[in-house]
Amino acid sequence: MAEKTRYSDAELEEFRAIIMEKLELAQRDYEQLKRSLMGLDGNDTDDTSPTYKVLEEGANTLSKEETTRLAQRQLKFIQGLQAALIRIENKTYGICRETGKLIPVERLRAVPHATLSIEAKNSGKK
Repeated sequence: MAEKTRYSDAELEEFRAIIMEKLELAQRDYEQLKRSLMGLDGNDTDDTSPTYKVLEEGANTLSKEETTRLAQRQLKFIQGLQAALIRIENKTYGICRETGKLIPVERLRAVPHATLSIEAKNSGKK
């Protein structure tokens, strides 16, 4: 039997469902992070004492930096998922961009935006 060169349409639909679910959650998380950065989450210190406010502002600076990093990471994840949806449309989803072989189903279920097989990913770390 010849080795499969791409996933079937039914398999691609299964991956699309997984990606859409993850994309919805990721976008919700990203919006929450953006609201937090813009101060729209209602978590401010306007109603607290001045001393506490000074201490809180220092912590907020660190917190905003971390939140910005998280938001950037989340946006990159969303973009990866959106790119995976395009690969599903093109029927190139699940094909390792290094080896040209199919990425195992288990890996794609765990990391649906993966473009490298484990072997290719590990060989690139040398």
